[in-house]
Amino acid sequence: METQYFKDVNRVVSLPASYLDLQDGAYVYNYINSTRTPTATIFKSEELKDTSAPIVVFFSSRGPNLVTPEILKPDITAPGVNILASWTPISHPHVESDDRTLLFNIISGTSMSCPHVSGVAAYIKSFHPTWSPAAIRSALMTTGRRTEMTTQLSPKTNRDAEFAYGAGQIDPSKAINPGLVYEANEIDYVRFLCGQGYSTRTLQLITGDNSSCTETTYKTARDLNYPSFALSVLPSKTSVSGSFNRTVTNVGLSSSTYKAIVNAPQGLKIKVHPNVLSFNYVGQKQKFVLTIEGTLEEYIVSGSLVWDDGKFQVRSPIVVFNAP
Repeated sequence: METQYFKDVNRVVSLPASYLDLQDGAYVYNYINSTRTPTATIFKSEELKDTSAPIVVFFSSRGPNLVTPEILKPDITAPGVNILASWTPISHPHVESDDRTLLFNIISGTSMSCPHVSGVAAYIKSFHPTWSPAAIRSALMTTGRRTEMTTQLSPKTNRDAEFAYGAGQIDPSKAINPGLVYEANEIDYVRFLCGQGYSTRTLQLITGDNSSCTETTYKTARDLNYPSFALSVLPSKTSVSGSFNRTVTNVGLSSSTYKAIVNAPQGLKIKVHPNVLSFNYVGQKQKFVLTIEGTLEEYIVSGSLVWDDGKFQVRSPIVVFNAP
């Protein structure tokens, strides 16, 4: 783990130093002991383009969501490795015995991805002041970048698939114009939590108001209007059957017609009804149902639904997997 950490992440140390893995270190050690006057040369760094980037770092948490497996997590991928970030001068940069101070430091982790996403969310909010957090999340997810062959943000190159990268890499410029959004408000989450078995008392600890579980609840997480689709299957079963109720809101062109483009993994049949949605004004809502049937041939298989009107491509990941 420590070797992998140094390979994937730069680490600021107290003294000028370079890191070598065990094999390279052995080569250097043998060379030092092979001559009386060992020498070394430090060459100027050479900038290279890594065509495999972006890559989800090894320490990034993977799905599935253990509490509610059919809410696909993570949602999105954002920069979080080797980030030049501000650093408080009252904190020791390395160890407590080091009294030097820094205004900036190299930091890695979710604590660095979070401000990237937060900043992009604020950027989207500046264009759409009335959008809810759910609408902003939907915009981020449905416009996330994924390249099938050249990056690890693909089930073809990453065995964890969407459990590693969610809907893809965050794309701020596209997220301000997603075309359609999957909206969800407070009452949707109240119904979801009640359907998950929360009592009224526990619910009120979350909402901070007098919400109760007396209203209609969502029987499963599939009924929550989320911008992704996750269907869990018991490990003892291979047959797959499930449906998702969704509503999309038009935030694109006033008059538009979207067609459903489904990419179904082998062994599964995925249908969308209706498969054409027509909108006459901004803010109009349309409902659809996505159904999945067939046989699960691997632990996790990936697909997608894209609503396409010729200008906007609103993409949602579809994941079917064995429940943990």
